[in-house]
Amino acid sequence: MPKKNDELTETEKSPFGIGDEVSFELQKETFTGLIEKAYKNAFLVTFETDDADIIDSYHNKTIVNWKDLTMIKAAPHPKQPATDEHDAAE
Repeated sequence: MPKKNDELTETEKSPFGIGDEVSFELQKETFTGLIEKAYKNAFLVTFETDDADIIDSYHNKTIVNWKDLTMIKAAPHPKQPATDEHDAAE
């Protein structure tokens, strides 16, 4: 079903954003990485590892559902611009 204009996607409801440092589990190992891109209910996370098998399989990037992420450090996010005349006047 298509998204209505006033509905938030799952990632918009999540506490995560582009540039946040997060941890996640991949093949029973815990990794840390940075969120690079948001999707409907998941994020593209880049990470580094010395494990040749994981590098070969994932190329240091993976998609993780936001519910499976743990925040390590939030990136600074700019404030949203004012959306109505009352906010703009303040």
